[in-house]
Amino acid sequence: MTDLPLTGIKVIDFTGVQAGPACTQMLAWFGADVLKVERTTGGDVTRNQLRDIPDADALYFTMLNSNKRSLAINTRTPQGKEVMEKLIREADVLVENFAPGAMDRMGLPWEHIHELNPRLIFGSVKGFDEDSPWSDLKVYENVAQCAGGAASTTGFWDGPPTVSAAALGDSNTGMHLLIGVLTALVDRARTDRGQKVSVSMQDAVLNLCRVKLRDQQRLERVGYLEEYPQYPNGEFGDAVPRGGNAGGGGQPGWVLKCKGWETDPNAYIYFTIQEQNWQRTAEAIGRPEWADDPDYATAEARQPCIFEIFEEIEKWLADKTKYEAVDILRKSEVPCAPVMSMKEIAGDKALRESGTVVEVEQKGRGTYLTVGSPIKFSGFTPDIKGAPLLGEHTDEVLASLGYDTDAIDDMHAHQVVV
Repeated sequence: MTDLPLTGIKVIDFTGVQAGPACTQMLAWFGADVLKVERTTGGDVTRNQLRDIPDADALYFTMLNSNKRSLAINTRTPQGKEVMEKLIREADVLVENFAPGAMDRMGLPWEHIHELNPRLIFGSVKGFDEDSPWSDLKVYENVAQCAGGAASTTGFWDGPPTVSAAALGDSNTGMHLLIGVLTALVDRARTDRGQKVSVSMQDAVLNLCRVKLRDQQRLERVGYLEEYPQYPNGEFGDAVPRGGNAGGGGQPGWVLKCKGWETDPNAYIYFTIQEQNWQRTAEAIGRPEWADDPDYATAEARQPCIFEIFEEIEKWLADKTKYEAVDILRKSEVPCAPVMSMKEIAGDKALRESGTVVEVEQKGRGTYLTVGSPIKFSGFTPDIKGAPLLGEHTDEVLASLGYDTDAIDDMHAHQVVV
């Protein structure tokens, strides 16, 4: 088998929960040797969270730690710290997402790590930047969504701020860190020097909300946002409002009911009225006269009655399932998609064939379903494997560091490792 692009890259995965593991998992998918360093007492907390099978590692853990190895070690002991320092001297990358100050308290601040291995890339996830007044706050997914501007602009105008089900704070931050780590590796090839790469969850969320920051500046300049449902009949305050299911990109869109919506909570499609495709859209929904009607012919004319238009489209959709509707609309190049449930995603044949959804064999569990690489390459396809059991590779790792059998047995006896 041809080596994967990151073959030979050694990664110390000193992370837990989601943001850090999402980053290191993808490094593992692309060929890096990712060693997950865990506590001897239970390991990553997600091994035990939201279990569906007693005594088996939870899906929360397995779906974020595939293709890795596991070393379970007590870093608070002198022997444990010695092992960590040996690993650092040999590694290319170390990724951590502990609470602020945790690495310093372990005796492993960036300055010491850099002294041990000047070529090492140190990747760090925190809730807020180091110079933020909130830098000492412990942060989880929804905290980051609120601090990064996503929640205030999500939901309906007559309801409270709403968080997204997508992991904008966690996995999204991990992907940003992945980009930073890979960039630093390219830079190291040029300079032969490592560096610290930091990503805050607040920053990563804001990076995905840049269009809302765009809208804030437009609102302050002109006092309204013409693509939002509040225009032209509603009122705007001094901050970007929640826009419900509006498109947000200048092309009006909305979630519309299809056949069966009374009993199926996901019998909907997202329908976009694309300005340059209005004539074909009007024809597709059985309203060809709208193409030249001055009350509908332009985006400016349509905006005051946009919800009346959507109501008419829903009447057209009433006898069509979401899949039937999309099949009709795609012929007219109407931007649309069915609202797919997780059950539908899990069983989708195309997603299985593309490797976006994969079945994986896991020790103690059997086969389970997880996500595959969302990035597709012409030169290779990542092979998604199971996640490691706690401490599964401990003895193997210690032996590779030069410890003999007696030393390894002594570490086990003194609960330095498991």
